[in-house]
Amino acid sequence: MPRPRPRTRPRLRTATGSACAASAVVLAASLTAAPAAPAAPSVTPAATPAPLHWGDCPLERVPAEMRCAEVTVPLDPAHPAKGTTRIAVARLPATAPGRRPLGSLLLNFGGPGGPGIASLAADPKPFAKLGERYDLVAFDPRGVGLSTPVSCGGSQETGDEVPGDAASQLAALRAVAERCALHSGPVLPYIGTVNVSRDMDRIREALGDEKLNYLGFSYGTRLGAVYAAQFPRRTGRMVLDGVDTLTEPLTEQALVSARGQQRALENFLSWCAHQYDCVYGTNTRTAREKVEALVERLDEHPLVGHDGSHFTGQDAVGAIGSALYSRSLWPDLAQALARVERDRDPVPLMELGGPDEPPPPDGPTRIPDDNAAAALTAVNCADDPDRSNDKASPEAVEQEIRDLRDEFHRTSPVFGPGQLMTVLSCYGRPAGTDFIRRIDHPGAPRMLLVGTRGDPATPYEWTEETARRLGSAVIIDHKGDGHTGYGSSACVRGYVDEFLIAGKLPGGTRSCPAGE
Repeated sequence: MPRPRPRTRPRLRTATGSACAASAVVLAASLTAAPAAPAAPSVTPAATPAPLHWGDCPLERVPAEMRCAEVTVPLDPAHPAKGTTRIAVARLPATAPGRRPLGSLLLNFGGPGGPGIASLAADPKPFAKLGERYDLVAFDPRGVGLSTPVSCGGSQETGDEVPGDAASQLAALRAVAERCALHSGPVLPYIGTVNVSRDMDRIREALGDEKLNYLGFSYGTRLGAVYAAQFPRRTGRMVLDGVDTLTEPLTEQALVSARGQQRALENFLSWCAHQYDCVYGTNTRTAREKVEALVERLDEHPLVGHDGSHFTGQDAVGAIGSALYSRSLWPDLAQALARVERDRDPVPLMELGGPDEPPPPDGPTRIPDDNAAAALTAVNCADDPDRSNDKASPEAVEQEIRDLRDEFHRTSPVFGPGQLMTVLSCYGRPAGTDFIRRIDHPGAPRMLLVGTRGDPATPYEWTEETARRLGSAVIIDHKGDGHTGYGSSACVRGYVDEFLIAGKLPGGTRSCPAGE
């Protein structure tokens, strides 16, 4: 039985490990860039949302004080006549009676595809200080969780029966995209960060707040940055932790992510070399080679469980990558690798690779099991105009794959091959938007960005890049490891809380040492 994992851990926005990506093993390449889509269309003014009617939450376990509601938003903000969709929101009221409340603080824990309501309900304790003065508000973005969820009918796999030639594989990927459209309903063409950020403004209006105060993690930082670009005068106190890129297409994101994961692995191996009885010894160079050999060995000869399941090298890569998200999991990772190497027992490593998101709720609000994966792919594709050209010949696709494979392997022999598999996950889908990469000094008020040097998911250089694009950001340089800093660093938490509660920002970049 997998060990329970922290539920509020921010989630990575790239498509690594998604079923659709896994089905493109031999076709993982970016083709010639498609023509850029036009900038985000102008929005037709919509009626002010009705006041929220708070009631019980349709989840099995929520804090006693949590209440839920829905906000109705237009499917297409530029053409309200196309219909509406509903956005589920939840609120924990401020806990400090007698003190002047600061309004609402909207939270997003990452994704794309992450359900915000279930994440906040599972563990609101990390935000207790902020919750004294703010109503803590979470939401499930359009297409996610309780907000009219998208689905691909159970899976984005193409199936083992598809012939291995490129033409057949490409046709199968297009069929997957068509299946997703069939099972998702009218919301799918209007999913994506630009429209979700507009939904956030409708939530702000429905809450009665003049400006949006916001704390976003991982992919949630992209949401915050896009909101600030679209609504700079409505942006209040905003903190972005684990900062996502605003410019790089999926191919480059996958390459940078592989580089970040490799750096985090090497940091872990350096730590392990100083621990008693590290299975890989004290030489970090040979340790890296032994991890690579483990992955290769398990791909060639998977371990077979009592139930007949196979544990492959790519399964090991997924588990290792998951454990690198938090330094607190490093001792467990060291023990799990020792069990695999010494006893050929993959169970501890399998437990580390277990799901870190709350399970879909049962009952009348049943959410499709594949909702998180389907929404992740849909948002990534909607956000990226530089994607595979559906009109390219299969031969051209295979050539592009060959051209990229060596680069990904050089970047990370462990994580590169899996990251390369993500690149064709958007094949057969509509063109994305280029609005996000055009963001340039939108005139938003000063905000706080947190970058962690050892982050395996959102590398520190993305923090610096986004700060330059926004033109109004102060950076907290967290010297630690793991994905995001607020939950692991008291120093980071101090800066964030002081800004969100008191409105105080430091001048220039500030540093938070590892472990503080």
